[in-house]
Amino acid sequence: MDTPRHTCLKLDIRVAGGGVAEPVFVKGTWHPTRFDLSITDGLHAWNCHATEEEVKERASSWDQTVSDYLDLAERYLGFQQSGSVYGFSDAGNGSKRLSWTFEKEGTKLEWRWKCQPSSDCKKTTAQVLDFLMDANIRLSEEVVWKMQSFDTLKLEAEKCLAQSEKLSSEKSEFESEIYGKFVNVLNTKKAKLRELRDRLSKQGTTHHLPEDEEDQSTDKTESFDEGTDDDEDDRGKNILDSSKDATRSASKPRGRKRK
Repeated sequence: MDTPRHTCLKLDIRVAGGGVAEPVFVKGTWHPTRFDLSITDGLHAWNCHATEEEVKERASSWDQTVSDYLDLAERYLGFQQSGSVYGFSDAGNGSKRLSWTFEKEGTKLEWRWKCQPSSDCKKTTAQVLDFLMDANIRLSEEVVWKMQSFDTLKLEAEKCLAQSEKLSSEKSEFESEIYGKFVNVLNTKKAKLRELRDRLSKQGTTHHLPEDEEDQSTDKTESFDEGTDDDEDDRGKNILDSSKDATRSASKPRGRKRK
């Protein structure tokens, strides 16, 4: 079985002729297929007991289901709607007629329910006031609990913020220290690499010079040896030619001829 819901609405009913608005309190008890209303102005009280048959008939006349009809009635009698016009007028024999307006598909409509005088106005009024007091206490406790929760969350948030700032500061210091050490190590490594590079370049120059000289001397020697063989052949030919010339000159007569 569904637990009934309870609502309480304060209405400022305008009096005909522009008089002072009279407040009335409407307490609603909402069941799955029916509802009950208890209304009081502090002095008099009225009751409305909407039976299942009455609710079903009203819902059918408005082309609605019972649940839709009850949801719409609870919405307008649970919280005062700014666009609705509420009324609480005489219906004769001490009865009152509670009405409210709403719009549906651009058309302004009105619902009315007749309320009978309470058999015990004092009891009905006390029930409404008790409900309001209990609701006020619950709301006050909820507000206090939420304020305490808010203060606790605020304190925790401040602690988290302080811790976050501390961690951020420590992180910055750690990074600065590590980067400083890294830069020093990197500079040292760079200096050692430059020193090794200079050494290698000097050693390479020292080893290359003798090899070049040997290559040059070898080239000169080879060219000299090759040239010697040719010169010997030429010299041999020159010697033979000169010996032939000498023989020829010796065989010629050297004195003058007699006439």
